[in-house]
Amino acid sequence: MTRIHPTLLATVAALSLSLPALAQNAAPEARPSRVEGEAFTAPSAESAGSTPAETAEPNTGYKPLLPNQTRAPKPAEAARVDVATVAKGLASAWAMEFLPDGRMIVTEKAGKIRIVGKDGKIGAPIANVPKVDSRGQGGLLDIALSPGFRNDRTVYVSYSEPREKGNGTTLAKAVLTESGDGGKLENLKVIFRQMPTYDGDKHFGSRIAFAPDGKLFLTVGERSDKQPRVQAQDLSSGLGKVFRLDTDGNAPKDNPYVGSEKALPEIWSYGHRNVQGATLDGQGRLWTIEHGPRGGDELNRPRPGVNYGWPTVTYGIEYSGEKIGEGITQAGGTAQPVYYWDPVIAPSSLAYYDGSLFPAFKGNFLAGGLIYPGLVVLKLDGDKVVTEERIELGDRIRDVKVGPDGAIYAVTDGPDGKILKLTPKNREG
Repeated sequence: MTRIHPTLLATVAALSLSLPALAQNAAPEARPSRVEGEAFTAPSAESAGSTPAETAEPNTGYKPLLPNQTRAPKPAEAARVDVATVAKGLASAWAMEFLPDGRMIVTEKAGKIRIVGKDGKIGAPIANVPKVDSRGQGGLLDIALSPGFRNDRTVYVSYSEPREKGNGTTLAKAVLTESGDGGKLENLKVIFRQMPTYDGDKHFGSRIAFAPDGKLFLTVGERSDKQPRVQAQDLSSGLGKVFRLDTDGNAPKDNPYVGSEKALPEIWSYGHRNVQGATLDGQGRLWTIEHGPRGGDELNRPRPGVNYGWPTVTYGIEYSGEKIGEGITQAGGTAQPVYYWDPVIAPSSLAYYDGSLFPAFKGNFLAGGLIYPGLVVLKLDGDKVVTEERIELGDRIRDVKVGPDGAIYAVTDGPDGKILKLTPKNREG
């Protein structure tokens, strides 16, 4: 069989996008030029049906290419929720997952895993957790249960691994055994390492999302600094990528770059900045949410072999106010974000609501915010955001999950972290 070069594969993948997406990928000479200092004009209430959720001044003068690509209108009726604290006293919790019996398993950034009971009691630290580099944005990051967890008790953890001359995002799996209010990880095995190693303390990603076929997606960052971040465009580098792996950390045979001599076979998509949210929608498709620079947080639906632009293309600017690269927001061969935020919300996590407790949220995405202190709810029509709603919680939100009871659970950031439970407010109360 003739081997297809990875560049051709990426081109074919880009051409396979829908017609609206092809319009997003217009060649540079066809894109609207940026006018320095030009103000962003949000959709009018008359044309949008209501005011946008975001009304603050933007950080940039960039214009969206598509309607509702940013500053989508609020829904006609706002959600009314009750918020209860179900657990408190967590030390910079980073991720949470529900166990089959309804208890929660939580990671703490400094390197601890704890089980939280249904009564909110926080258990003792789980033993044999891998050593982490918790400086800056690093530490013990995501945790996910094996699709066969009820039988195999296997968990997957991502973390910033201390290495010779630096660190990097690493994925390991282990068997969780419990005793008393604690337990331990047994047969811990590293199954994948993001390479190259870099000596920094920013942009590790990282989320783990299992697909219906049993394969998993692992998101990472591009390490933030100007020198390494350009490798998000380099297919021989593991920086700024979404990886697709089997349960042992290998590249599945149908990944877009398998067989390439110049691209890593584990790569699913590239050109990402710092993806800290990933989930599957009702069709089993991967969606991600990533931190932009100053402006330019993005919601994407990563597809195989597609380039999402960073740092060549972005709706954000440097924190100094300078443009990034050539200061362009569209370029041929790159995909536009489905949605972006300017100013940023600093998205930490992403969940797909498939419960029954909030009928209005059915099929919506829930994003946790670190700069915006709460949840951002996105309603889609197909692959287009039609409304954005904000639920202020007064805390930086590090993770969000939909519980088996249909309630929404939000994990707060910081040294005295909490797990919040959101339920519909009784409208007669």
